[in-house]
Parts: sequence; C-alpha cells; structure tokens
Amino acid sequence: MDGDAHDITAQMRSIGAAARDAAAALACAGAEARRGALEAAADAIEARAPEILAANAQDMAAAEARGLTAAMLDRLRLDEARLRGVAEGVRAVAAQSDPVGEVIADWTRPNGLRIRRVRQPIGVIGVIYESRPNVTADAAALCLKSGNAAILRGGSESFHSSGALLDCVAEGLRVAGLPEACVQRAPTTDRAAVGAMLGEMTEFIDVVVPRGGRSLVERVQREARVPVFAHLEGICHVYLDAAADREKALRVTLNAKTRRTGVCGAAECLLIDGAAPGLGAEVLDALIDAGVEVRGCAATRALAPRAKTAAADDYGREFLDMIIAARVVDGVEGAIAHIRRYGSSHTEAILTEDDAAAARFFERLDSAILMRNASTQFADGGEFGMGAEIGIATGKLHARGPVGAEQLTTFRYLVEGDGLVRP
Repeated sequence: MDGDAHDITAQMRSIGAAARDAAAALACAGAEARRGALEAAADAIEARAPEILAANAQDMAAAEARGLTAAMLDRLRLDEARLRGVAEGVRAVAAQSDPVGEVIADWTRPNGLRIRRVRQPIGVIGVIYESRPNVTADAAALCLKSGNAAILRGGSESFHSSGALLDCVAEGLRVAGLPEACVQRAPTTDRAAVGAMLGEMTEFIDVVVPRGGRSLVERVQREARVPVFAHLEGICHVYLDAAADREKALRVTLNAKTRRTGVCGAAECLLIDGAAPGLGAEVLDALIDAGVEVRGCAATRALAPRAKTAAADDYGREFLDMIIAARVVDGVEGAIAHIRRYGSSHTEAILTEDDAAAARFFERLDSAILMRNASTQFADGGEFGMGAEIGIATGKLHARGPVGAEQLTTFRYLVEGDGLVRP
C-alpha cells in the first residue's frame, strides 16, 4: 500500500469513527427529529434544484466524453422531473411510520417473565454505488429513517451530482439539530476508499450495501468482512402463458422491457408458452416494432422471422439495453426450469388468467419478487410503498427484495420480571 492509500485509509477510519458516534446519537434522537431532517432535506433539494442540475450537467459532460453507454448515461441523468421525484421520495420516507422501537412480538411466560422483540437500528451502513446520483438521497433518507448512520461511496461518474445532493441532506440534519456525521461520503473517488470500507473498517461499519454492476457487487461480496445486502444482476424474466390475456400481455411485456432499459427491474428474457404461438408472435412483433432487438431460439425465430439468433450466453444475461432474449418453452414447467437455470433471483413475472399456472409459478420459484400480470419494472421500493429503496436484495438472509427503512433494522429482546430468579 502506497502513501496515498495509507492517507485514504486514515481518512476513511476517521469518517467511520465519526459515523459510529453519530449513529449512537441518531438512534436516541427520536422519530420527530429524524422526520424533520428528511423534510428539511427534501425542501433543500427543491430549493437548490438549479445548483444540483448544474452539477449533474458537469457529470454528464464528463461521462459523455468518456464514452459511457446510453444505459449508464440514462442512470446518471437528472432533469427537473427526476429531481422532483428524488425530493418526493425523501418526503415519502419521512412520512412513513418510524420503524425504530416497533414491538414486533410481545409475550409473557408462565413464570411472569415478559419478553418483547423490538426493532432497533443496525448501526452504520456502508453504501457503495455507481452512477445513479439519486441513490445518494435514497440511501441517506432510508438510513436516517431507520436510525442508522451512513457512509456513502458513489462512483466517479456522479461525484458532483451526489455532492450537491449530500449538501441538501447536511442542511436537513443541521435544521433538525442532528450531527452532520450521520451521513458522510468518501472524500475521494479512489478505489482505495472501497477497499478501506470492505476490509479496514469492520469496527465501524455493520453492513455494506453495493448497488451497481456485476463487477462491483462481486468485488464487495468477495472482499467484505462484514455482512452484505446485494444482488449481482437483475436478470428478470417474463413468461407468456397460453392462458394470458392478449391486451395485458402486450401492454405488460412492452412496459417491462422498454419503459427504462437501464434499471435492474427491466425484463431481459421473454419465455413463450409453446401452446400460444399466435400470441407469442404478436408480442414478439410488438417488441421489434418498438425498437427492441429480439434474440431467440429457432422456435422463436419461426414465430418472428425478424428476430436474431440467440447466442448461448444471451440467456442469463443482463443487457440493460433495447435487447431481449426469447425462448419458446413447454408451458409453465418449462418456464420454471429455464428461470431456475438462468435467473438471478431478482424478479420474474407470469402473464396468465389461469390461477393454477400462477400458483405453480409462485410455488416453484424462489426469486425475491414474483409477479402476476404486472410489469417487472414495479420491482422498486417506491412502487412497493417504501418511499425509496437502498437496493434489491436477492440473498436469503435478513433482507429480500426492495430494502427499505424497515429492512435496515435489526431487533433486540427487552425482558422484564418482578424479582424473578431461575430455579
């Protein structure tokens, strides 16, 4: 490790120590203080919109000069409507019921011992993400709502945008009388800061949440010495069943693929029931007419001659672009088998009016989110009523699906007796 890396590690450890102290203060601050901080932060985002958009324009110009893909540029871009959405998301989190102190369960033993299981903050959350500047606001809001301090390390692409948004969060904390160290970010885009968060700060950081591409998430999972809430990829499937409604199938499939191709809930593979060739052909043609490049098996190309031949690695691939893989399968069991082989446990949808087929789909798959007759693009904490999300977790421990404020808590047991002793 060179001298610069030593300096970065020292800086990050100083940030970690401040976060640990701030977390202790935040956990005791009370629901109204946390809510007030978020409402003031949302006000600041709206009031300072020109400043934030100017910072984003600076990031966009640099990203375009670097030749970032269209999908990455879309993730990075802020405009007035998106910025309003960021502020509204912060307000929605603020308005939610406070999870800290919630009694999850309460029971009394025959000997009179009263036991309560109560939600409490995890402590300090480390969030490592790439180009989406809105994650700065989402992560800060959710961590504050759940009583956790946050250490953020955004990508170099969004450095100026994220800094402007973080200034608004700091303003909210000052208004509420809370320590500004409740939400901090790495002061550098150097990757040594990531290494410090993963390996040098275990005494300060309780859990790490990576949000970005496969290489980032794999590195975090490989190197982290603390628990990780993560998903590698959003390889989302839509299965078109023979009992699907035509209008629903067309509307939902097009939205799942084309609404925003760069989000993790975008559909990346269409599975078509071999018993529905007519509807399958119609949906495939609609996708192609909308500008989607369809890459399919021989049976798919027989239904849609304009489709291209799928390569072996097109199945199980996250395109994040106007490209979709397609395959004709043998009913719901064929769809289940394909998803179990190629899926990433993120989000899968079935389009059907057959209750038995839907029940089988839900029963046999274990992805974090399963949908019926709804677009995979609803795989989002805001759409789930969480106000925002810090990511979609596809693991099976602690948190699954959209990670909101409630998922950023743990619990403890509060036990009361009246002079009880154990015999």
